[in-house]
Amino acid sequence: MKDHRLTSTPLLAVTACLLWSTAFVGVKTGLQYAGPLAFAGIRFILSGLLLVPLWWPHRPTLRDTLRHLRLIAWIAFFQTFTLYGLFYIGMTLVPGALAAMVVGASPLVAAVLAHFLMTGDRMNRAKTCSILLGLAGVAILSLSRLPWRSATGLMELAGIAILLLSNTAGAMGNILVARHTTSLHPLFLNSAQLFIGGFALWCLSRPLEGALPATLPWPFWVSLAWLAFLSAAAFSLWFTLLRRPGVKVSELNLWKFLIPVCGALLSWLLLPGESPGLWPVAGMACIASAIIMYNLPAFRPPSPYTNRH
Repeated sequence: MKDHRLTSTPLLAVTACLLWSTAFVGVKTGLQYAGPLAFAGIRFILSGLLLVPLWWPHRPTLRDTLRHLRLIAWIAFFQTFTLYGLFYIGMTLVPGALAAMVVGASPLVAAVLAHFLMTGDRMNRAKTCSILLGLAGVAILSLSRLPWRSATGLMELAGIAILLLSNTAGAMGNILVARHTTSLHPLFLNSAQLFIGGFALWCLSRPLEGALPATLPWPFWVSLAWLAFLSAAAFSLWFTLLRRPGVKVSELNLWKFLIPVCGALLSWLLLPGESPGLWPVAGMACIASAIIMYNLPAFRPPSPYTNRH
């Protein structure tokens, strides 16, 4: 009998990715009023605190927490501090829709790292082709902007490179969660790493960016509240999926190809000065095709000649 938890994995993965796809509009809005490190730090401190009521009934003992403190710190370093520190800096250099598309390269990075660092998570022909097609979509978007023609274009190219580095940090965080089986509840693990990573980002922002203005307009607070919620919800779903038996890092991360498509659409709809063109649509088509190509086998009925005993 098929495990009902595995059948719900695509639904939960899509839900998490749709939540993440709204982040580009929220981040672009908030960055108009605050520095990237301070904004990121406050967001993830709040995200970690939002989860406390959910994990409190399942809270670990102090001894168990201290035993896993090193793992929590490493996950916080990769999954929040490095990933989102770089992501927020990169977002100051590129338009929201382009950033959404560059983040679409994250499944490729995750699959390559999982191939070398995870047992039983090897690249195969179908996975390689679909991921390369998704990466082609990202390349089309990046090169179509002709970044070498102006200083602004070069800044965008630097932003793309920073966002790709943030993808690498996120993939390492995913692998750490998947590789290390602990007795810690996924909600507690997520809450702790979000809070620690966010607090480290906020501390770093103080000498580099100074204090936030005494008064901030309502769009900042609305974007901050939404970003804090979506981080708490999406990461909790993702950590739960990564801890499930039978779920592979590379296959789960392929769903993240949804993020650039939905994120770009929302950026074009909601952010002033951003609109679609031929090349962005072509890039999105490649990314969408990559998702369909890889996931088609999962929807085919099993052969009557398989699984015979």
